[in-house]
Amino acid sequence: MTQTTTDELVDLLTAYNQAYRQGSPMVEDATYDALVERLRTIAPDHPFLKAVEPEQFPGRQEVRHPAPMLSIEKAYTREQLERFVARVRKEADAMGLESVAFRLTPKLDGLAGRDDGQVFATRGNGRVGYEISSAFEKGVVPIGGRGRGVGEIVVVKSYFDQCMAEFFEHPRNMVVGIISSDTLNENARTALNDRKVHFVPYSQVFSMVVDGARLVEETRSLVERLLADVDYPTDGVVADVTDERLKERMGATAHHYRWQIAIKTKGETARTTVTGIQWQVGRTGNVTPVMEVEPVSLSGATIRRVTAHHAGNIRNAGIGIGTRIEIIRSGEVIPKLEAVLEARGELRLPDACPSCSQPLTWQNDFLKCTNSACRAQIEQRLSHWFRILGNADWFGIKTVQKIVDNGHDSLEAIYRLSETDYTSMGFGPVQSKNLAEAIVISRTKPVEDWRFLAAFGIADLGTGDSRKLLAHVPLEKIVDVEPDAIIRIKGFGDKTSGRIAESIGAMAGTIRHMIDLGFNLQRTPLVSEQAAVSSPIAEKGIVFTGKMVHGSRQAMQDQARALGARVQTAVSGSTDYLVCGQKVGASKMDKAERLGVAILTESQYLAMLDDATPGH
Repeated sequence: MTQTTTDELVDLLTAYNQAYRQGSPMVEDATYDALVERLRTIAPDHPFLKAVEPEQFPGRQEVRHPAPMLSIEKAYTREQLERFVARVRKEADAMGLESVAFRLTPKLDGLAGRDDGQVFATRGNGRVGYEISSAFEKGVVPIGGRGRGVGEIVVVKSYFDQCMAEFFEHPRNMVVGIISSDTLNENARTALNDRKVHFVPYSQVFSMVVDGARLVEETRSLVERLLADVDYPTDGVVADVTDERLKERMGATAHHYRWQIAIKTKGETARTTVTGIQWQVGRTGNVTPVMEVEPVSLSGATIRRVTAHHAGNIRNAGIGIGTRIEIIRSGEVIPKLEAVLEARGELRLPDACPSCSQPLTWQNDFLKCTNSACRAQIEQRLSHWFRILGNADWFGIKTVQKIVDNGHDSLEAIYRLSETDYTSMGFGPVQSKNLAEAIVISRTKPVEDWRFLAAFGIADLGTGDSRKLLAHVPLEKIVDVEPDAIIRIKGFGDKTSGRIAESIGAMAGTIRHMIDLGFNLQRTPLVSEQAAVSSPIAEKGIVFTGKMVHGSRQAMQDQARALGARVQTAVSGSTDYLVCGQKVGASKMDKAERLGVAILTESQYLAMLDDATPGH
């Protein structure tokens, strides 16, 4: 390989690293690391390999770190991990140490920082970072308080997926924008107001300690256990040597500490060629690309379609017909783009909606159709209703499309249809009967009111926030709710509240109509009603886990909510009780113990409620 090729490779790595540091990763970590190893093979002494990939925040005060914040060596395979453990074992033997322990910690995928209580700084080049204490003034929440050391600035993953994925390419993109910009866009401001952007010190993250043999033999199960309850973006697990004397002996390179490694896991990958790109319209108007590819076997299935997530990926990577790509499948029905190996063909992006032909606009990396009357959006909204309502079958997207084909393009219209109407549309007699019965079942079968509200597809209002909203505003009054009333509810920001109220107002007629149809709704207890309940769990955070004996977990959660509790799905610093049934996983128990959360058996929990009942 020539020097020119080496320079080109370094230029490519530099561009990829810069994009990642700016929060807009162009390739997956595995692709970047493979290119680094390729450079290491052809030019092992190249300066690029000897330094920490730099982060820059122009205009910020530079701060020298008391100890270097270096990069981390990575292990993608068992063999790489075995070599690391053997290297540690060799140094331990030379010191006469009989045993070596490794601390495993989730590797958060955010913006690295160090907080000593006075100075909050980015990693920078590893030795000199940039002062960013203004992040806390903007609304970044320091988990565990100030002065907890090294950690990551991250956004809560479930919140990002539900509320922000439409506006940002990657959670890191959002975080970098918040830290680097003096003027925040409204979406970032909403996330900060909702207190969903956190600085998480690694000292506050659940970890476990294992020996080298277990680390190698049980890697996958250990990683899965560690990451199971982490509601932040992650990209692996970090293994550190625990013995301080051994760490000092092993030292560091200019790039990474020798006593530390990042264990990276990924799904099965394959390589193929793009043969076409189809553009699909979602219920919110996002126009997203699905690549048609030459058939390839992956995870036991023949793959012909691959999602590219958003139009920005097609634009930025120059993907045309004939482009060679690597794809990955980690449990997804449709695999996703892992890396562009060689861009070929003409780049073609749509300028009009493939459904309604109206002009498209760019919103960050997404192409968007803003025509609310767009047929594809209507179909997706109707499909969303039945999917979220969840108490009636038969209304898949193909069925919905056929119904819309026949002019029934609203919930009001669909709920007026009879068995005869379905037959006249061309459905068979059995399917027509099933569809008519499904409509009746959807109205008469019990369903939570928060699920009913979320099924309308109201902007920024998923199932969790629907439940939160209905605890303060009865469903019958929801159509008249004002932004100020939503803002007063903990967890709703200014911008989000405005969009929710506006979206509810636009759907007010449909919402009233559907309420008047008399659905069998299970009501969310109002906070005012909960306050009147004398309960030992009122305002307490409770997580139920394991198989319950005295009733279903859902029933116990509903009862706890009626008694004023804050029912949670994962143990956190705001959890008061972890209630355990049978066959409880160790990760929740370990995390509860570390955070000082009270752990109760199912019987202890029920006894606590009984003791608080008058007459006991």
